[in-house]
Amino acid sequence: MEEQFMKRVLDLARQGEGRVSPNPLVGCVVVKNHAILAEDFHREYGGFHAERNALLSCGEQAAGADLYVNLEPCCHHGKTPPCTEIILEKGIRRVFVGCLDPNPLVAGQGIAQLRQYGVEVQTGILEQECYRLNEIFFHYIQTGRPFTAMKYAMTLDGRIAADSGSSQWITGEAARNHVHMLRRRYTAILAGIGTVLADDPMLDCRIEEGVNPVRILCDSDLRLPLSSHLVKSADRIRTIVACCDPGTVPSTWPQDAESKPRAAELHLQSAELKPRAAELHLQGAEPNPRAAELHLQGAEPNSRAAKEREWKIDQLRQAGVEVWTLPPEPRPNQSYEPTQISNRRQTEQVSDLRQQTANGAGQSRSPLRLSLPALWKRLGESGIDSILVEGGGTIHGSLLREGLVNRVYAYLAPKLIGGECNRAPIQGPGILRMSDACQLLDTEILPLGEDWLVSGVLRKEKSI
Repeated sequence: MEEQFMKRVLDLARQGEGRVSPNPLVGCVVVKNHAILAEDFHREYGGFHAERNALLSCGEQAAGADLYVNLEPCCHHGKTPPCTEIILEKGIRRVFVGCLDPNPLVAGQGIAQLRQYGVEVQTGILEQECYRLNEIFFHYIQTGRPFTAMKYAMTLDGRIAADSGSSQWITGEAARNHVHMLRRRYTAILAGIGTVLADDPMLDCRIEEGVNPVRILCDSDLRLPLSSHLVKSADRIRTIVACCDPGTVPSTWPQDAESKPRAAELHLQSAELKPRAAELHLQGAEPNPRAAELHLQGAEPNSRAAKEREWKIDQLRQAGVEVWTLPPEPRPNQSYEPTQISNRRQTEQVSDLRQQTANGAGQSRSPLRLSLPALWKRLGESGIDSILVEGGGTIHGSLLREGLVNRVYAYLAPKLIGGECNRAPIQGPGILRMSDACQLLDTEILPLGEDWLVSGVLRKEKSI
Protein backbone atom coordinates (compact mmCIF):
# COMPACT_ATOMS: atom_id res chain seq x y z
CA MET A 1 0.00 0.00 0.00
CA GLU A 2 2.85 2.42 0.86
CA GLU A 3 4.49 1.84 -2.53
CA GLN A 4 1.21 2.43 -4.34
CA PHE A 5 0.79 5.86 -2.75
CA MET A 6 4.46 6.71 -3.33
CA LYS A 7 4.08 5.93 -7.05
CA ARG A 8 1.28 8.47 -7.13
CA VAL A 9 3.57 10.95 -5.38
CA LEU A 10 6.21 10.47 -8.09
CA ASP A 11 3.65 10.99 -10.86
CA LEU A 12 2.59 14.25 -9.24
CA ALA A 13 6.18 15.43 -8.76
CA ARG A 14 6.97 15.05 -12.48
CA GLN A 15 4.36 17.69 -13.29
CA GLY A 16 6.79 20.30 -11.99
CA GLU A 17 9.40 19.56 -14.67
CA GLY A 18 10.77 22.71 -16.24
CA ARG A 19 9.13 25.01 -13.70
CA VAL A 20 10.78 24.48 -10.31
CA SER A 21 14.54 24.34 -10.93
CA PRO A 22 16.88 24.65 -9.18
CA ASN A 23 14.47 23.24 -6.59
CA PRO A 24 13.73 19.49 -6.56
CA LEU A 25 10.65 17.80 -8.02
CA VAL A 26 8.35 16.95 -5.12
CA GLY A 27 4.86 15.51 -4.88
CA CYS A 28 2.69 14.89 -1.84
CA VAL A 29 -0.33 12.70 -1.04
CA VAL A 30 -2.38 12.92 2.18
CA VAL A 31 -4.10 9.64 3.05
CA LYS A 32 -6.78 8.90 5.65
CA ASN A 33 -8.64 5.62 6.14
CA HIS A 34 -6.73 4.17 3.13
CA ALA A 35 -8.16 6.84 0.80
CA ILE A 36 -6.50 9.91 -0.71
CA LEU A 37 -7.68 13.01 1.10
CA ALA A 38 -5.59 15.53 -0.86
CA GLU A 39 -2.66 15.64 -3.25
CA ASP A 40 -0.48 18.26 -4.89
CA PHE A 41 3.07 19.05 -6.02
CA HIS A 42 5.67 21.81 -6.04
CA ARG A 43 4.35 23.89 -8.92
CA GLU A 44 6.87 26.67 -9.45
CA TYR A 45 10.13 28.02 -8.12
CA GLY A 46 9.40 30.38 -5.24
CA GLY A 47 5.92 28.90 -4.69
CA PHE A 48 4.73 26.72 -1.83
CA HIS A 49 6.26 23.26 -1.54
CA ALA A 50 4.22 20.14 -2.23
CA GLU A 51 3.41 19.38 1.42
CA ARG A 52 2.00 22.83 2.09
CA ASN A 53 0.02 22.86 -1.16
CA ALA A 54 -1.62 19.53 -0.28
CA LEU A 55 -2.28 20.25 3.39
CA LEU A 56 -3.82 23.68 2.77
CA SER A 57 -6.68 21.98 0.91
CA CYS A 58 -7.39 19.51 3.76
CA GLY A 59 -8.72 21.77 6.48
CA GLU A 60 -9.21 20.03 9.81
CA GLN A 61 -9.61 16.63 8.16
CA ALA A 62 -5.83 16.23 8.03
CA ALA A 63 -5.63 15.49 11.77
CA GLY A 64 -4.52 11.88 12.27
CA ALA A 65 -3.82 11.34 8.55
CA ASP A 66 -0.73 9.92 6.83
CA LEU A 67 1.44 12.00 4.52
CA TYR A 68 3.51 10.60 1.63
CA VAL A 69 6.30 12.66 0.08
CA ASN A 70 9.22 11.64 -2.15
CA LEU A 71 11.77 13.96 -0.48
CA GLU A 72 12.40 14.73 3.17
CA PRO A 73 10.30 17.75 4.32
CA CYS A 74 12.32 20.93 4.75
CA CYS A 75 12.74 22.46 8.20
CA HIS A 76 14.19 25.88 7.37
CA HIS A 77 12.86 29.24 6.25
CA GLY A 78 13.63 30.08 2.62
CA LYS A 79 11.32 31.62 0.06
CA THR A 80 8.52 29.76 1.88
CA PRO A 81 7.96 28.58 5.49
CA PRO A 82 9.22 25.14 6.63
CA CYS A 83 7.12 22.15 5.58
CA THR A 84 7.67 20.50 8.96
CA GLU A 85 5.83 23.42 10.51
CA ILE A 86 2.54 22.84 8.68
CA ILE A 87 2.82 19.05 9.08
CA LEU A 88 2.89 19.54 12.85
CA GLU A 89 0.16 22.19 12.76
CA LYS A 90 -2.22 19.91 10.85
CA GLY A 91 -1.73 16.99 13.24
CA ILE A 92 -0.33 14.48 10.74
CA ARG A 93 0.18 11.12 12.46
CA ARG A 94 2.65 9.39 10.14
CA VAL A 95 4.98 10.57 7.37
CA PHE A 96 6.32 8.25 4.66
CA VAL A 97 9.45 9.61 2.96
CA GLY A 98 11.06 8.34 -0.24
CA CYS A 99 14.61 9.63 0.32
CA LEU A 100 16.57 12.07 2.44
CA ASP A 101 17.40 15.59 1.29
CA PRO A 102 21.20 16.14 0.82
CA ASN A 103 20.76 19.92 1.13
CA PRO A 104 22.94 20.89 4.14
CA LEU A 105 20.04 23.00 5.41
CA VAL A 106 17.96 19.82 5.75
CA ALA A 107 20.08 16.62 5.66
CA GLY A 108 18.04 14.57 8.14
CA GLN A 109 17.03 17.49 10.33
CA GLY A 110 13.50 17.58 8.93
CA ILE A 111 12.87 13.97 9.92
CA ALA A 112 14.51 14.49 13.30
CA GLN A 113 12.25 17.46 14.02
CA LEU A 114 9.09 15.52 13.17
CA ARG A 115 10.11 12.60 15.36
CA GLN A 116 10.97 14.99 18.17
CA TYR A 117 7.32 16.08 18.24
CA GLY A 118 5.92 12.57 18.13
CA VAL A 119 5.30 12.05 14.43
CA GLU A 120 6.10 8.54 13.19
CA VAL A 121 8.41 8.70 10.18
CA GLN A 122 9.27 5.88 7.79
CA THR A 123 11.93 6.36 5.11
CA GLY A 124 13.15 4.48 2.03
CA ILE A 125 9.78 3.99 0.28
CA LEU A 126 10.72 3.43 -3.40
CA GLU A 127 14.03 5.03 -2.51
CA GLN A 128 15.85 4.35 -5.78
CA GLU A 129 12.96 5.69 -7.87
CA CYS A 130 12.92 8.81 -5.73
CA TYR A 131 16.67 9.34 -6.12
CA ARG A 132 16.41 8.87 -9.87
CA LEU A 133 13.62 11.45 -10.15
CA ASN A 134 15.82 14.13 -8.58
CA GLU A 135 19.25 13.13 -9.89
CA ILE A 136 19.63 16.67 -11.21
CA PHE A 137 18.92 18.27 -7.84
CA PHE A 138 21.15 15.86 -5.90
CA HIS A 139 24.11 16.45 -8.24
CA TYR A 140 23.71 20.22 -8.27
CA ILE A 141 23.23 20.68 -4.52
CA GLN A 142 26.32 18.56 -3.79
CA THR A 143 28.73 19.79 -6.49
CA GLY A 144 27.50 23.24 -7.55
CA ARG A 145 27.89 22.12 -11.20
CA PRO A 146 25.05 21.53 -13.66
CA PHE A 147 23.96 17.92 -14.14
CA THR A 148 24.87 17.23 -17.78
CA ALA A 149 23.15 14.88 -20.21
CA MET A 150 24.63 14.16 -23.63
CA LYS A 151 22.05 13.42 -26.34
CA TYR A 152 22.53 12.28 -29.92
CA ALA A 153 20.79 10.30 -32.63
CA MET A 154 22.68 7.89 -34.85
CA THR A 155 22.23 5.16 -37.42
CA LEU A 156 23.04 1.50 -36.84
CA ASP A 157 26.49 2.06 -38.35
CA GLY A 158 27.22 4.87 -35.91
CA ARG A 159 26.72 7.97 -38.08
CA ILE A 160 25.04 11.21 -37.02
CA ALA A 161 24.86 12.65 -40.55
CA ALA A 162 25.30 11.77 -44.21
CA ASP A 163 28.48 12.76 -46.05
CA SER A 164 26.75 15.93 -47.24
CA GLY A 165 26.08 16.90 -43.64
CA SER A 166 22.36 16.13 -43.90
CA SER A 167 20.90 14.85 -40.62
CA GLN A 168 17.16 15.55 -40.90
CA TRP A 169 15.87 13.19 -39.95
CA ILE A 170 17.77 10.20 -38.58
CA THR A 171 14.98 9.18 -36.21
CA GLY A 172 11.22 9.20 -36.51
CA GLU A 173 8.56 11.43 -34.99
CA ALA A 174 8.20 9.48 -31.74
CA ALA A 175 11.91 9.83 -30.95
CA ARG A 176 11.92 13.52 -31.83
CA ASN A 177 8.92 14.13 -29.57
CA HIS A 178 10.80 12.44 -26.74
CA VAL A 179 13.67 14.89 -27.25
CA HIS A 180 11.27 17.78 -26.66
CA MET A 181 10.22 16.13 -23.39
CA LEU A 182 13.88 16.20 -22.39
CA ARG A 183 14.13 19.86 -23.36
CA ARG A 184 11.27 20.55 -20.98
CA ARG A 185 13.01 18.63 -18.19
CA TYR A 186 16.44 20.27 -18.43
CA THR A 187 17.02 23.91 -17.50
CA ALA A 188 19.36 24.58 -20.42
CA ILE A 189 20.26 23.18 -23.82
CA LEU A 190 23.79 23.52 -25.21
CA ALA A 191 25.24 23.21 -28.69
CA GLY A 192 28.52 23.99 -30.42
CA ILE A 193 28.96 26.57 -33.16
CA GLY A 194 29.46 23.82 -35.76
CA THR A 195 25.95 22.51 -35.16
CA VAL A 196 24.48 26.00 -35.41
CA LEU A 197 26.34 26.88 -38.62
CA ALA A 198 25.27 23.58 -40.19
CA ASP A 199 21.62 23.38 -39.10
CA ASP A 200 20.57 26.84 -37.81
CA PRO A 201 18.40 25.24 -35.10
CA MET A 202 15.90 26.95 -32.77
CA LEU A 203 16.73 24.70 -29.78
CA ASP A 204 13.30 25.30 -28.25
CA CYS A 205 10.64 23.07 -26.69
CA ARG A 206 7.65 22.37 -28.94
CA ILE A 207 5.31 20.27 -26.83
CA GLU A 208 2.10 21.39 -25.15
CA GLU A 209 2.76 23.23 -21.89
CA GLY A 210 6.46 22.93 -22.59
CA VAL A 211 8.98 25.38 -21.18
CA ASN A 212 11.78 26.64 -23.41
CA PRO A 213 15.22 25.87 -21.97
CA VAL A 214 17.96 28.45 -21.69
CA ARG A 215 19.98 28.16 -24.91
CA ILE A 216 23.77 28.07 -24.58
CA LEU A 217 26.19 28.22 -27.49
CA CYS A 218 29.90 27.41 -27.27
CA ASP A 219 31.44 29.76 -29.82
CA SER A 220 35.13 30.38 -29.07
CA ASP A 221 35.66 32.74 -32.03
CA LEU A 222 32.25 34.43 -31.96
CA ARG A 223 31.19 33.12 -35.37
CA LEU A 224 27.44 33.04 -34.64
CA PRO A 225 25.59 34.64 -37.59
CA LEU A 226 23.43 37.62 -36.66
CA SER A 227 20.83 36.20 -39.05
CA SER A 228 20.56 32.87 -37.18
CA HIS A 229 17.38 31.64 -35.50
CA LEU A 230 19.13 31.81 -32.13
CA VAL A 231 19.83 35.53 -32.46
CA LYS A 232 16.47 36.43 -33.99
CA SER A 233 14.57 34.77 -31.12
CA ALA A 234 16.89 35.84 -28.28
CA ASP A 235 14.49 38.58 -27.22
CA ARG A 236 11.98 35.96 -26.07
CA ILE A 237 14.12 32.91 -25.22
CA ARG A 238 17.13 33.40 -22.97
CA THR A 239 20.26 32.81 -25.03
CA ILE A 240 23.88 32.73 -23.84
CA VAL A 241 26.89 32.78 -26.17
CA ALA A 242 30.16 31.75 -24.52
CA CYS A 243 33.32 32.89 -26.30
CA CYS A 244 37.02 33.17 -25.50
CA ASP A 245 38.38 36.26 -23.78
CA PRO A 246 40.54 37.90 -26.47
CA GLY A 247 42.96 39.25 -23.87
CA THR A 248 43.89 35.88 -22.36
CA VAL A 249 46.77 33.70 -23.48
CA PRO A 250 47.14 30.21 -21.98
CA SER A 251 50.32 30.24 -19.95
CA THR A 252 50.80 26.53 -20.63
CA TRP A 253 51.12 26.81 -24.40
CA PRO A 254 54.28 25.16 -25.80
CA GLN A 255 57.53 26.96 -25.13
CA ASP A 256 60.01 24.50 -26.65
CA ALA A 257 62.16 25.67 -29.53
CA GLU A 258 62.05 22.34 -31.34
CA SER A 259 58.86 23.05 -33.29
CA LYS A 260 59.60 26.62 -34.30
CA PRO A 261 57.81 26.97 -37.65
CA ARG A 262 54.53 25.49 -36.37
CA ALA A 263 54.94 26.92 -32.88
CA ALA A 264 55.39 30.42 -34.28
CA GLU A 265 52.01 30.03 -35.96
CA LEU A 266 50.60 29.01 -32.58
CA HIS A 267 52.09 31.99 -30.77
CA LEU A 268 55.33 30.45 -29.47
CA GLN A 269 57.02 33.18 -27.46
CA SER A 270 60.55 31.77 -27.39
CA ALA A 271 63.38 34.24 -28.01
CA GLU A 272 65.04 31.63 -30.25
CA LEU A 273 62.56 31.85 -33.11
CA LYS A 274 64.20 31.06 -36.41
CA PRO A 275 64.48 34.01 -38.81
CA ARG A 276 62.05 32.21 -41.09
CA ALA A 277 59.37 31.95 -38.45
CA ALA A 278 60.01 35.48 -37.24
CA GLU A 279 59.68 36.79 -40.78
CA LEU A 280 56.37 34.99 -41.19
CA HIS A 281 54.85 36.46 -38.06
CA LEU A 282 56.68 39.52 -36.87
CA GLN A 283 57.92 41.55 -39.88
CA GLY A 284 54.78 42.14 -41.93
CA ALA A 285 54.32 45.71 -43.12
CA GLU A 286 50.70 45.53 -42.10
CA PRO A 287 49.58 44.07 -38.74
CA ASN A 288 47.59 40.85 -38.97
CA PRO A 289 43.91 41.91 -38.91
CA ARG A 290 43.22 39.30 -36.22
CA ALA A 291 46.44 39.60 -34.27
CA ALA A 292 44.49 40.87 -31.30
CA GLU A 293 42.23 37.84 -31.42
CA LEU A 294 45.12 35.46 -31.84
CA HIS A 295 47.09 37.18 -29.02
CA LEU A 296 50.39 37.55 -30.86
CA GLN A 297 52.91 38.39 -28.15
CA GLY A 298 54.78 41.64 -28.64
CA ALA A 299 52.49 43.09 -31.32
CA GLU A 300 50.13 46.02 -30.86
CA PRO A 301 46.47 44.90 -30.72
CA ASN A 302 44.90 45.54 -34.08
CA SER A 303 42.26 48.22 -33.63
CA ARG A 304 40.19 47.05 -36.58
CA ALA A 305 39.89 43.49 -35.26
CA ALA A 306 39.06 44.77 -31.79
CA LYS A 307 36.43 47.15 -33.15
CA GLU A 308 34.89 44.39 -35.29
CA ARG A 309 34.65 42.13 -32.27
CA GLU A 310 33.18 44.88 -30.10
CA TRP A 311 30.65 45.69 -32.82
CA LYS A 312 29.64 42.01 -33.09
CA ILE A 313 29.21 41.70 -29.32
CA ASP A 314 27.17 44.92 -29.26
CA GLN A 315 24.88 43.66 -32.05
CA LEU A 316 24.34 40.36 -30.25
CA ARG A 317 23.52 42.10 -26.98
CA GLN A 318 21.12 44.48 -28.69
CA ALA A 319 19.32 41.40 -30.03
CA GLY A 320 18.97 40.08 -26.46
CA VAL A 321 21.90 37.63 -26.44
CA GLU A 322 24.01 37.35 -23.28
CA VAL A 323 27.68 37.24 -24.32
CA TRP A 324 30.01 35.63 -21.79
CA THR A 325 33.77 35.92 -22.27
CA LEU A 326 35.71 33.13 -20.61
CA PRO A 327 39.33 31.97 -20.54
CA PRO A 328 40.53 29.45 -23.13
CA GLU A 329 41.30 25.92 -22.09
CA PRO A 330 44.80 25.27 -20.73
CA ARG A 331 46.92 22.96 -22.83
CA PRO A 332 49.51 21.38 -20.54
CA ASN A 333 52.32 19.34 -22.07
CA GLN A 334 50.99 19.84 -25.58
CA SER A 335 53.47 19.36 -28.39
CA TYR A 336 53.21 20.03 -32.10
CA GLU A 337 54.81 18.36 -35.06
CA PRO A 338 57.25 20.65 -36.91
CA THR A 339 55.65 21.77 -40.14
CA GLN A 340 57.23 23.38 -43.19
CA ILE A 341 55.10 26.30 -44.34
CA SER A 342 55.59 27.58 -47.86
CA ASN A 343 55.31 31.26 -48.82
CA ARG A 344 52.11 30.53 -50.69
CA ARG A 345 50.61 28.60 -47.78
CA GLN A 346 51.58 31.34 -45.36
CA THR A 347 49.92 33.93 -47.55
CA GLU A 348 46.76 31.80 -47.63
CA GLN A 349 46.76 31.48 -43.85
CA VAL A 350 47.12 35.21 -43.32
CA SER A 351 44.31 35.81 -45.79
CA ASP A 352 42.10 33.24 -44.04
CA LEU A 353 42.49 35.11 -40.77
CA ARG A 354 40.59 38.15 -42.03
CA GLN A 355 37.07 38.49 -40.73
CA GLN A 356 34.90 38.82 -43.82
CA THR A 357 31.37 39.40 -42.55
CA ALA A 358 29.48 39.98 -39.33
CA ASN A 359 27.61 36.74 -39.99
CA GLY A 360 30.67 34.56 -39.67
CA ALA A 361 31.27 33.76 -43.34
CA GLY A 362 34.90 33.06 -44.03
CA GLN A 363 36.02 33.39 -40.43
CA SER A 364 38.78 30.99 -39.52
CA ARG A 365 39.17 29.33 -36.16
CA SER A 366 41.88 30.49 -33.82
CA PRO A 367 43.87 27.93 -31.84
CA LEU A 368 41.94 28.98 -28.71
CA ARG A 369 39.17 26.78 -27.42
CA LEU A 370 36.74 27.66 -24.68
CA SER A 371 37.45 26.19 -21.25
CA LEU A 372 34.46 23.93 -20.61
CA PRO A 373 35.17 23.56 -16.86
CA ALA A 374 35.22 27.37 -16.55
CA LEU A 375 31.93 27.59 -18.42
CA TRP A 376 30.33 24.87 -16.29
CA LYS A 377 31.47 26.66 -13.12
CA ARG A 378 29.91 29.93 -14.22
CA LEU A 379 26.68 28.23 -15.30
CA GLY A 380 26.40 26.58 -11.91
CA GLU A 381 27.01 29.88 -10.14
CA SER A 382 24.27 31.49 -12.23
CA GLY A 383 21.68 28.95 -11.02
CA ILE A 384 21.58 26.65 -14.05
CA ASP A 385 21.29 23.20 -12.52
CA SER A 386 21.06 21.00 -15.63
CA ILE A 387 22.15 20.99 -19.27
CA LEU A 388 21.04 18.87 -22.21
CA VAL A 389 23.89 18.82 -24.73
CA GLU A 390 22.81 18.51 -28.36
CA GLY A 391 26.11 19.16 -30.04
CA GLY A 392 28.24 17.37 -32.57
CA GLY A 393 31.00 14.84 -32.12
CA THR A 394 33.64 17.44 -31.26
CA ILE A 395 31.90 18.96 -28.25
CA HIS A 396 30.68 15.54 -27.08
CA GLY A 397 34.25 14.26 -27.08
CA SER A 398 35.50 17.34 -25.26
CA LEU A 399 32.87 17.01 -22.53
CA LEU A 400 33.68 13.34 -22.00
CA ARG A 401 37.39 14.06 -21.77
CA GLU A 402 36.70 16.74 -19.15
CA GLY A 403 34.56 14.31 -17.13
CA LEU A 404 31.50 16.58 -17.32
CA VAL A 405 28.93 14.08 -18.62
CA ASN A 406 26.51 12.51 -16.11
CA ARG A 407 23.92 10.86 -18.35
CA VAL A 408 23.71 9.72 -21.99
CA TYR A 409 20.65 9.55 -24.24
CA ALA A 410 21.48 7.69 -27.46
CA TYR A 411 18.69 7.40 -30.05
CA LEU A 412 19.32 4.53 -32.43
CA ALA A 413 17.63 4.38 -35.85
CA PRO A 414 17.46 1.15 -37.92
CA LYS A 415 19.29 2.74 -40.87
CA LEU A 416 22.65 2.30 -42.58
CA ILE A 417 24.27 5.17 -44.47
CA GLY A 418 28.02 4.46 -44.60
CA GLY A 419 30.44 7.34 -45.16
CA GLU A 420 33.43 8.79 -43.38
CA CYS A 421 34.18 8.06 -39.75
CA ASN A 422 34.21 11.79 -38.92
CA ARG A 423 30.41 11.58 -38.76
CA ALA A 424 30.60 9.73 -35.44
CA PRO A 425 28.71 11.05 -32.38
CA ILE A 426 31.91 11.28 -30.31
CA GLN A 427 35.12 12.54 -31.89
CA GLY A 428 38.65 13.44 -30.87
CA PRO A 429 41.26 11.30 -29.09
CA GLY A 430 39.78 8.07 -27.81
CA ILE A 431 40.84 5.34 -25.43
CA LEU A 432 43.65 2.87 -26.05
CA ARG A 433 42.14 -0.10 -24.18
CA MET A 434 38.57 -1.33 -23.92
CA SER A 435 39.06 -1.62 -20.17
CA ASP A 436 39.18 2.20 -20.09
CA ALA A 437 35.80 2.63 -21.78
CA CYS A 438 33.13 4.82 -20.19
CA GLN A 439 30.63 2.27 -18.93
CA LEU A 440 26.99 3.29 -18.65
CA LEU A 441 25.20 2.10 -15.52
CA ASP A 442 21.48 1.70 -14.79
CA THR A 443 20.87 1.42 -18.52
CA GLU A 444 17.37 1.46 -19.97
CA ILE A 445 16.17 0.61 -23.47
CA LEU A 446 12.98 2.32 -24.60
CA PRO A 447 11.26 1.61 -27.96
CA LEU A 448 10.10 4.79 -29.72
CA GLY A 449 8.26 3.93 -32.90
CA GLU A 450 10.78 2.23 -35.16
CA ASP A 451 13.69 3.65 -33.14
CA TRP A 452 15.25 2.84 -29.77
CA LEU A 453 16.52 4.98 -26.94
CA VAL A 454 19.43 3.67 -24.88
CA SER A 455 20.09 5.73 -21.75
CA GLY A 456 22.28 5.37 -18.69
CA VAL A 457 24.38 7.25 -16.18
CA LEU A 458 28.10 7.75 -15.74
CA ARG A 459 28.05 7.75 -11.95
CA LYS A 460 31.66 8.79 -11.47
CA GLU A 461 31.73 11.09 -14.49
CA LYS A 462 34.45 8.95 -16.07
CA SER A 463 36.43 10.60 -18.84
CA ILE A 464 38.05 9.25 -21.98
